[in-house]
Amino acid sequence: MNSLQAKSDAQLVSEYIKGNESCLSILIERHQQKIFGYILSKTADRDLANDLFQDTFIKIINTLKRGVYNEEGKFLPWAIRIAHNLTMDFYRDKKRKKTKYATENYDVLNFIGVEDNAVETEIEHEQTVQKIISLIATLPEDQQQVLRMRIFMGLSFKEIAAQTNVSINTSLGRMRYALINLRKTIDEKEIIISN
Repeated sequence: MNSLQAKSDAQLVSEYIKGNESCLSILIERHQQKIFGYILSKTADRDLANDLFQDTFIKIINTLKRGVYNEEGKFLPWAIRIAHNLTMDFYRDKKRKKTKYATENYDVLNFIGVEDNAVETEIEHEQTVQKIISLIATLPEDQQQVLRMRIFMGLSFKEIAAQTNVSINTSLGRMRYALINLRKTIDEKEIIISN
């Protein structure tokens, strides 16, 4: 066990993928405090943080077992990104459910009409999102990265700067140029984005 504990995260991940289950225990033990602390700082609820921490490691295990881990030895930032995404997903889902059932006094017929409109709106929204995603793919890589982290992952510019090892001003600049380039492409191609 001592020889395993001396190994790097990358070596432990590699050995775990090859079937050495005890490597995962060492990774969890090594990073539990930071990952759990990060989740707790976002939720301020110990029980919820425990649930999300477990979900994080289930996702980590599934990703490693599928053999799609490619974070080049940066296990902890990768694990924290998973924890962050799961936490944001939890709050988005909670907000969606709250919004859907917020009105208590509604007429059944109106409710059915709203639901029908909601399906159409959802389809239009999904098509718009797909258009935007394909447009984002045409941007330079650094601009794509900041857009994805800001819009899809919900990270602050401070968090983006920390994860990409650049200054906050550089992150803001990349976002600004990304938006300018997107608008330019939309205008040039005369793309209609409905909301």
